[in-house]
Amino acid sequence: MAKRPLRVWVVDDDQSVRWVLEKALKQADMETRSFERAEHLLAAIDEDAPDVLITDVRMPGMSGLALLERLRTTRPELPIIVITAHSDLENAVAAYKGGAFEYLPKPFDIDEAVELVHKAARSSGVEPETAAQSHAAIASMIGQAPAMQEVFRSIGRLAGSSMTVLITGESGTGKELVARALHDHSPRAKKTFVALNTSAIASELLESELFGHEKGSFTGADSRRIGRFEQADGGTLFLDEIGDMSPALQTRLLRVLAESEFYRVGGQTPIKVDVRVIAATNQDLARAVKESRFREDLFHRLNVIRINTPPLRQRREDIPLLLKHYLAESAEEIGTPIKAIDADALDALQAYSWPGNVRQLVNATRRLTVTAPGGVITAQDIPADLGGEEPPQRAAKEWTRMLAAWAEREIHNNDGPLLEQAMPEFEKTLIEIAMSRTNGHRQEAAKLLGWGRNTLARKMKALHLD
Repeated sequence: MAKRPLRVWVVDDDQSVRWVLEKALKQADMETRSFERAEHLLAAIDEDAPDVLITDVRMPGMSGLALLERLRTTRPELPIIVITAHSDLENAVAAYKGGAFEYLPKPFDIDEAVELVHKAARSSGVEPETAAQSHAAIASMIGQAPAMQEVFRSIGRLAGSSMTVLITGESGTGKELVARALHDHSPRAKKTFVALNTSAIASELLESELFGHEKGSFTGADSRRIGRFEQADGGTLFLDEIGDMSPALQTRLLRVLAESEFYRVGGQTPIKVDVRVIAATNQDLARAVKESRFREDLFHRLNVIRINTPPLRQRREDIPLLLKHYLAESAEEIGTPIKAIDADALDALQAYSWPGNVRQLVNATRRLTVTAPGGVITAQDIPADLGGEEPPQRAAKEWTRMLAAWAEREIHNNDGPLLEQAMPEFEKTLIEIAMSRTNGHRQEAAKLLGWGRNTLARKMKALHLD
């Protein structure tokens, strides 16, 4: 029997936001229903209910936060994503305290919004992570370079294990993909994989996000919230950017790792969990320990097995494979034919340093799919901020290409010496440009050309330029 599509409802008084979300969610094979006001949704939800709800904060009539509070009582199992302005920290705090699954900052990325809906559905058990999703994540781990082969070997050696792993590497090198692959090849593969970027959440909210809270434990805690550790019970919890965690939370995390139990914020009853923790950082945790910024005992607890994800500049031979893969993905996303890439463009992209690593390359393929005018991406299509040439450099190379084409034609058509034909025209052109630039002043024109005045006069006479 075919799996039914996810049902996602959207509440926002902005028609353009509703339209964008509806279009993106329908393209992801989800059923959508939109409401302009929270009151309209409440009237509809008595008869039916979505799998995931997306709501704005500020709306005429009932606000999104008031709607959240109402639904926490009537529909406590419903995962709710709150849309709010990134700078509006007060509303973000209130959303988390009110039990929101996650908040989506404006302006939001469409792909991020769709993925967040999937995560919300998986957290409530409505949509288990499928084998296809797992294989897609692993397929994105492309690499023939020795450094990537070592990563693959490490994942293979840990297959069948539930050991704690620390993944290190620069931002954008694919640490979450490694964590997903470790989960998918572990005995916990059929259980939940929960990912949390600890640096993306305000420190005052992170404790509740990890461990949950009890109703009434602090102002605004109007309902019980289940934390990420409970969501990941039996499965895997991936904690990204662990190096940014506060000392107090480091202590609580160490206790959970050691005892496999914790208390919700405001709770009195210990909660036992069976969670595999995979942590990741772009920092040097050993140095952080020496500088007293990270607990040494927590570092050793996390650093049971370490996997390092290499930066893209150390695996340049993988760049053609990655470009081919993500150009195909970008074309599918946008709905256009897949673009090829010529040798000069490929050379430019392989020579680029890629400070943002694979994440930057993925964004670059999307950009080039949209901006390159033809079916083949050429060196002229590569912008300067991706290693392309500045316009003066392009002009210089174009001139030498034209000279080379002329030389090829002359060799094919004539046997005469090339320099005897080219040099007079070459010098004549440069003299005319220099004289024009200096308004006929020979001394200044000679200086531009790198000659003495007498040399310029002799050349002009020989070339009949007097």
